[in-house]
Amino acid sequence: MSDSTDPSYVGLRLDAQALRVLAHPLRSRLLSRLRVDGPATATALAEALNTNTGATSYHLRKLEAVGLVADTGEGEGKRRLWRAATAFHSWSPSEIRRDEDAAAAMGWLERDYVRQLATRAEQWQDASPGWPDEWVDALGLNDTYVTVTPAQLGELNAELLALLERYRHSGDGDPTAREIQVYNYTHPRDLRFPDADADPAEGP
Repeated sequence: MSDSTDPSYVGLRLDAQALRVLAHPLRSRLLSRLRVDGPATATALAEALNTNTGATSYHLRKLEAVGLVADTGEGEGKRRLWRAATAFHSWSPSEIRRDEDAAAAMGWLERDYVRQLATRAEQWQDASPGWPDEWVDALGLNDTYVTVTPAQLGELNAELLALLERYRHSGDGDPTAREIQVYNYTHPRDLRFPDADADPAEGP
């Protein structure tokens, strides 16, 4: 994911250490909760995520150490009020996979995000009958295929991000607008990468 032109939409490029820190079930959920619902105390987060305050406090400090969450400074006494320090994060898979531990963390985190996507999609299927026609016609799943080089796919992703940026706050102030979550997930149709040394005439 690339940096946004919106100054309030700040991202963080994760290094191997930060990725290893984030690849933990509770830490990932804590960060997501703070990004979606806004600042909260460790106690409130523990109640929301069905855990204990000691665990949330410990893992929030771990996230703070790598720049993913921060203390707002607005808490009372020892009750720190935490916020997400960034709106999104990214990493370079080709760099991360050279570190065995970080590669394992990356694999877990990416699979966790796919699971979250599937869960949210199923929740929408359950909730959609209660939404107006204009929304159910506009929302939902679609897919297509393109034949591109890696460089062209990079350009496509950049254009999609630029398009999303145009619409990021387009509905602000309109009472009919709703916040919509958009996923962008690409994968090859044929998951077997061809052998560059193979003779195409010989077939598979």
